[in-house]
Amino acid sequence: MAKKSQSTRLTLQHKERHGVIGIFNEVARMHDYTVGHIAAKVLECLKAQYPQLSFRHRPSVTKEEINAALQKVCPELGQTLFIPHSSIIPDGGIIEVEDDNGNWRVILVSEAKHQGKDIENIKAGKLVGKNNDQDIMAAGNAIERSHKNIDEIANFMLGESYFPYALFLEGSNFLTETISVTRPDGRVVVLEYNSGMLNRLDRLTAANYGLPINTNLCKNLFVQHGDKTIMLQAASIYTQGNGNRWAASSMYKVMLEIATTSLKMLGRDLFNQLTAK
Repeated sequence: MAKKSQSTRLTLQHKERHGVIGIFNEVARMHDYTVGHIAAKVLECLKAQYPQLSFRHRPSVTKEEINAALQKVCPELGQTLFIPHSSIIPDGGIIEVEDDNGNWRVILVSEAKHQGKDIENIKAGKLVGKNNDQDIMAAGNAIERSHKNIDEIANFMLGESYFPYALFLEGSNFLTETISVTRPDGRVVVLEYNSGMLNRLDRLTAANYGLPINTNLCKNLFVQHGDKTIMLQAASIYTQGNGNRWAASSMYKVMLEIATTSLKMLGRDLFNQLTAK
């Protein structure tokens, strides 16, 4: 009987590993994708790796839910609400796991933002600006809208000791290295990564307290200041650095790592389900 159970378990583990490899190979072949498509593949992988757990993927969380979560932390919080059905809609949605008490816990929130088309414009020979006589367009502030979603999810997860928010950046406004781009006429345009006209990364690192980018910051940081202990919820910010588009497989690896970190942080609350395998 024991041998049969062990054989069955090994067969299931083999199928799970094969399924995970198949999912990754499928992601690696993606050419036209969104972060939402990749999040769906991460969900598939989690279900294959942890068949004893229940997962769900939803597109949004309402302000009403956020306020309710805040009130659980402190009754004085979450008191102001003007539009009950307003919601936060991250690009990649929200993946959650059900804990031993039947509560749904967030394990991954993902967004991908593109800002700055200077590389594409230069390669196409397109001049920009008011008089169409510039190689580079001054960076805009649209990306700063990401702060709202990050802040709201942080409110929603204020009672947790981890923050699984992954923000993927691409485009010429998020360079971390100086690059040269050649126009069709052969002229080379240099894009300086530290140009105040171009770079907008410093406006986003406010969401991770100036911690390193391209780093999994899912586990909250607790810092001592005098007689106070302060919990920091830092978004994990990833950028290609050279302005190129993210590969689906690279985003998938990051998102799966963050989701797995979340599960480890929730290990105690998922104990009965994890040990039931």
